[in-house]
Amino acid sequence: MTATAQTPQDSPAPPVAERRPRERTHHGDTVVDAYEWLRAKDDPGVIAHLEAENAYTEARTAHLAPLRERIFEEIKGRTLETDLSVPTRRGSWWYYARTEEGRQYAIHCRAPLASPEDWTPPALTPGTPVPGEQVLLDGNVEAEGNDFFSLGSFEVSDDGALLLYGVDVEGDERYTVRVRDLATGETLPDEIPGTFAGATFSPDARFIVYTTVDDAWRPDTVWLHELGTPVAEDARIFSEPDERYWVGAGFTHSRRFLMVELGSSVTSEEWLLDADDLRGAPRVVWPRRDGVEYSSEHAVVDGEDVLYVLHNDGALDFELVRVAAADPAGARATVIPHEPGRRLLGVSTFRDWAVAGYRRDGLERLAMLDYSTEALDEIPFDEPLYSVGLSGNPEWAPPVLRLGYGSFVTPGTVYDYVVATGEMLLRKRQPVLGGYVAADYAQERVWATAADGTQVPVSLVWKRSFGTPGSEGPRPLHLYGYGSYEHSIDPGFSVARLSLLDRGVVFAVAHVRGGGEMGRQWYEDGKLLHKRNTFTDFVDAARHLVAAGYTSPDRMVAEGGSAGGLLMGAVANLAPELFAGILAGVPFVDALTTILDPSLPLTVIEWDEWGDPLHDADVYAYMKSYSPYENVREGVTYPRILAVTSLNDTRVLYVEPAKWVARLREVGADALLKCEMVAGHGGVSGRYNSWKERAFELAWLLEVLGVADPA
Repeated sequence: MTATAQTPQDSPAPPVAERRPRERTHHGDTVVDAYEWLRAKDDPGVIAHLEAENAYTEARTAHLAPLRERIFEEIKGRTLETDLSVPTRRGSWWYYARTEEGRQYAIHCRAPLASPEDWTPPALTPGTPVPGEQVLLDGNVEAEGNDFFSLGSFEVSDDGALLLYGVDVEGDERYTVRVRDLATGETLPDEIPGTFAGATFSPDARFIVYTTVDDAWRPDTVWLHELGTPVAEDARIFSEPDERYWVGAGFTHSRRFLMVELGSSVTSEEWLLDADDLRGAPRVVWPRRDGVEYSSEHAVVDGEDVLYVLHNDGALDFELVRVAAADPAGARATVIPHEPGRRLLGVSTFRDWAVAGYRRDGLERLAMLDYSTEALDEIPFDEPLYSVGLSGNPEWAPPVLRLGYGSFVTPGTVYDYVVATGEMLLRKRQPVLGGYVAADYAQERVWATAADGTQVPVSLVWKRSFGTPGSEGPRPLHLYGYGSYEHSIDPGFSVARLSLLDRGVVFAVAHVRGGGEMGRQWYEDGKLLHKRNTFTDFVDAARHLVAAGYTSPDRMVAEGGSAGGLLMGAVANLAPELFAGILAGVPFVDALTTILDPSLPLTVIEWDEWGDPLHDADVYAYMKSYSPYENVREGVTYPRILAVTSLNDTRVLYVEPAKWVARLREVGADALLKCEMVAGHGGVSGRYNSWKERAFELAWLLEVLGVADPA
């Protein structure tokens, strides 16, 4: 089968959204918006339009159904469908999840330790019963009767007796928390609707601490629920009226304190409560100061309760200090000094040592921190590109440290790092069926020069049998980008991506400014009134790949999601000639409209990232100059565009891509919209559904790239 393009003459007529012009005026500037009416989610006409868009997209891509099915089967065929995670020790149990062939969701289980000295996780065999296994929660059972299912909270009490879990069946990220007695299987009367993710038990399992959101979907209040009492009697622990701040809460790793955390994009604040006095008054760690971010972890050093505080007060890339937990505003002892170019990301404390995470030269690093000497000992890895992080370390005093590791060519790997010896024990590597050989693939990082001279890293991965990119003529290339919120796109393995690589496609990531790959300044240079750097970096990276012979504009497709979808919309306007196609997932393409309206979810919080166009004329003008919807132009030949969204997304509302596609069609662009009618920001739920969704996108992408699928 060969993927052949449909021309507009072969296609049904696209839906035409009715124009209902509305005016809005800010700072003396009047904008006429013909498609704002699509925001009325409860309007049957809006739903009918979205369904018409879905029908049109299905008709336009119907010829790709065999390719979609082939890619889905490839993903499925490379995945060990009946599998188990590496067990994690907590208390007297090993906890793990397993999947079963043909079932959408994970089954969460535990099995008893062999002895208190047992630190070697049992080697579990897929399909073989686990001695002493207890099923805690079967997601397939819980999801029955629902088109969507997501767990937002999942925790077993410290004594192992109770299970807390929060379920969302709409995709709107509001979870109903329930409690199960693990001895009897009985569901307790305690049921808490409308919570945010991350509810947790108190150490004594007497209480549940949870968070709720305001009308703008901002987590703003932390509550205390005593088991066995009516939810109406729950006590408010903390509430934050300032709309710029998110609120969350969790217990320190030591279980000594409850930490209430507040954060905007640029400022944070924490409050402590003794875990054995949760009805007491919280006390602030450091009072908030605009532009100062910090986070703290509790430890006991030489018999004293201390806090290790990571902060950026006069330290752009952050430093780590130690303070007394009883007097956190008192004397600070510097533990890891600020070092430009080494972006400290966090510290995780344990009883006898801590682990520091940081980013240097665009890669994540981990180092052991000795409490007595406060020396750092970095954990080495061999690959030039990789990702690493802590993974499931609930115990306070373990002899080993659980790590998650991977790269573009190395499947996800679980190690236990023996702290005393430095030995790295391989516990599991993600199985990839079908004869996957990592050595058949290559990865490297190249550097593109931006218009202002900045060197922008670009990561590449390809299959060696097709030759080295740039050596044998232009190759089909899939270029991915994000570039916001200091979020980094790190090297990671993807089973689905193999369906591209094995067809000769090169995958690339442009690590543009606005992300965090190269430190805090990299982020600062891609936000607020520097946001355009994000877009021009991506364009310059694409131009570099063309100039270096890796690809050509007719053989390159760009992809980004959420804020990366804003990037996609912006580059479509800036350099449409550079791309054959653009895939935009849940794209933030009507940014100015959203950020102007403080009643919309998350808008006020977002002002620290994008600026406040409602009250600042300069920010308004700057955002208007790049917001994709406002800058769709007549007389431009746009690349083919596929926008994917979800009706119940609370982060980037479906209306943004719906309006964008309608406007693109006005100027003759070949734009498709696919709207999941029961899903949220993360798309559909269930692994098979997710594979089918990705197969749909990859089939479209391959067709645009002109990659023929062999018979």
